[in-house]
Amino acid sequence: MEGNYMLPCLVVFPMIGALVSYSVGRKNKTARDHVANAIVILEFMAMLYVFCMHHMAWQLAGDVANSFGYPSSFRIPGFCGMGLHFAIDGFRALYGLIAAFMWMMSTIFSKEYFIHYRNRNRYYFFLLLTLGATMGVFLSSDLYTTFLFFEMMSFTSYVWVAHDEKAESLRAAETYLAVAVTGGLVMLMGLLLLYREAGTLEIDEIYEACRHVMEGSEAGRKTIYIAGACMLFGFGAKAGAFPLHIWLPKAHPVAPAPASALLSGILTKAGIFGILVISCRIFLYDAKWGTLILLIGMATMLLGAVLALFSINLKRTLACSSVSQIGFILVGIGMEGLLGGENALAVRGSLLHMVNHSLFKLVLFMAAGVVYMNIHKLDLNEIRGFGRRKPLLQFIFLMGALGIGGIPLWSGYVSKTLIHEGIVEYIEALHIGHLQPRFLSAGAMKGIEWIFLISGGCTVAYMLKLYVALFVEKNRDDAVQKKYDGLCRTYMNKTSAFVLTASALLFPIMGMFPGTVMDSIANFGEGFMTPEKFTGSVSYFSAANLKGGLISIAMGVFLYFVLVRKWMMKAEEGRRVYVDRWNPYWDLENAVYRPLMLKILPMVFGVVCRVFDSLVDGLVVLLRKTVYRDSKLPHELEEGTYLTHVLGMEMDGFVHLMNRTFWKKIPRREGYEHRLALKHEEMQENSTIIRRSLSFGLLLFCAGLILTLVYLLWL
Repeated sequence: MEGNYMLPCLVVFPMIGALVSYSVGRKNKTARDHVANAIVILEFMAMLYVFCMHHMAWQLAGDVANSFGYPSSFRIPGFCGMGLHFAIDGFRALYGLIAAFMWMMSTIFSKEYFIHYRNRNRYYFFLLLTLGATMGVFLSSDLYTTFLFFEMMSFTSYVWVAHDEKAESLRAAETYLAVAVTGGLVMLMGLLLLYREAGTLEIDEIYEACRHVMEGSEAGRKTIYIAGACMLFGFGAKAGAFPLHIWLPKAHPVAPAPASALLSGILTKAGIFGILVISCRIFLYDAKWGTLILLIGMATMLLGAVLALFSINLKRTLACSSVSQIGFILVGIGMEGLLGGENALAVRGSLLHMVNHSLFKLVLFMAAGVVYMNIHKLDLNEIRGFGRRKPLLQFIFLMGALGIGGIPLWSGYVSKTLIHEGIVEYIEALHIGHLQPRFLSAGAMKGIEWIFLISGGCTVAYMLKLYVALFVEKNRDDAVQKKYDGLCRTYMNKTSAFVLTASALLFPIMGMFPGTVMDSIANFGEGFMTPEKFTGSVSYFSAANLKGGLISIAMGVFLYFVLVRKWMMKAEEGRRVYVDRWNPYWDLENAVYRPLMLKILPMVFGVVCRVFDSLVDGLVVLLRKTVYRDSKLPHELEEGTYLTHVLGMEMDGFVHLMNRTFWKKIPRREGYEHRLALKHEEMQENSTIIRRSLSFGLLLFCAGLILTLVYLLWL
């Protein structure tokens, strides 16, 4: 079928396009930009075609589209041993379309943003490679395929973070790569454990296989949980979940704005995709697993909101906001496990907030990019007042801010309301005895609900802080403010303006017609997350549902005027300025991870290795003193060997003879026996160093491997 063959094409086409774009860019930069734009537009159109075809099939099939089977798939057998397997369903079609849309918009915006940048050819090359890898993740039908493209995505996106090649960029890229590699290795260990126990990594088969193992023996059940925890570590690292969120606040401020939009909006969702596979397939309706995800989500949600509230850097605030919004999504996923078969509201809320957050960060990071590409600054005190007299930029940023703040009539309100209602539904079920509290009591859940509302209030507060600083307040330097006002007609070209405006208009349209737009999206994509089909309806603007949103908004306004305006600002030279109140000692990376990985663990393992080395040396000495006693030599040389001793004596005799005959006027006084002994010791030391080096070991390993292969081929 044609639809089947399009799945691998959607993955491979951008990768081939990356090579074409790079080749063209070596000769003509303008043509390269057009080629890159054409590739992402074609990718979006192809994905839109697949989306429409699958949506039509879904409407015709009804319940079939909500089953655990896939109406379309494609397999490449034998690739890397286990082969590659791609599939399409509602969720995959939806997120493939969102990824293609975001890549198209950010790539078109990149032309203006990168006009004064170096290494643009490299940027576009890895931009398109990452698009192919990301499509591979979202279209994967087995966890082996997911892992391959997931790791490829991590390595290709590393170049985005390091693009500027400044010290802070390289350090952030180092952190990003360390988290990605560590997470990938732990994830691989989980996949191997899962495959050993379940016998399959196919996503549509894994639920039954794992249930059979977990019901069969306690040991198998524990192994599945260990495998799930390992995979959660890997996927959670990419998603930015606590405590592996450390790369997000560091990578986004230094990465180019279009890349930040994709890192935050899409690459984190690749991690969420993996968490959904674990939570909704391996541990479907598992209250214990749901509690774990809920607690991680709660910590991520609150910590990210607090970090964003304290930040005075525009892109860092948006990065910390991404951590918080990932926490909201994880809370919804956790509630899916706790609510069991009645988790429809949590499922739909999680899915819709994934979609919303992707689009929010596309708009907000590109708006931040407009600020940066004009004045090359991100500190709130320096960019203050930039947005005055720029109504279009103000509208674009306001749409994103109102959306992510959960304001009624914007799309973020819908998804947050559904997640909140899932929490309320669980609390009510505990009160009436419909569900029995297993790990969290009704009181604990009430506390989690308030943390949810407070985190939403923090979102309103930090977005209000950014909006006021950019568009309401004036810069403390009147000359700078005059310069900003003079950019009102030249700060953004028409193409970029169209891209940002079209993206920003989605939020009020989706929010004002939730029953038509948002419910349709949820109906189409929820089959991946639950086998149950939602048949009810939600009154989004009822008094009960508006209450939660209004509480968060009121909290946000209170936090802004009391915390931000009073404590996070101070008077300086007659003007109030923003102050960074976050203690640098609270930085988790610098306070915990770097000391642990670079100092503590090397010291501990060094001590352990020295202890074992001393034990072995002691054992050898003991054996030489007892069982294997050294035999006395008839004559021990003070230095060198017998060979150096004989050669040295002969050479010294020759010199002595020459000094008495031909060299009588200028005799030579060199002692060759000592020189040869020293040369012998130097050669011995060099030989020992080489034998102990990693390179020598690898060379021997390669030589042995080659000999083994030659032997096998000979047989």
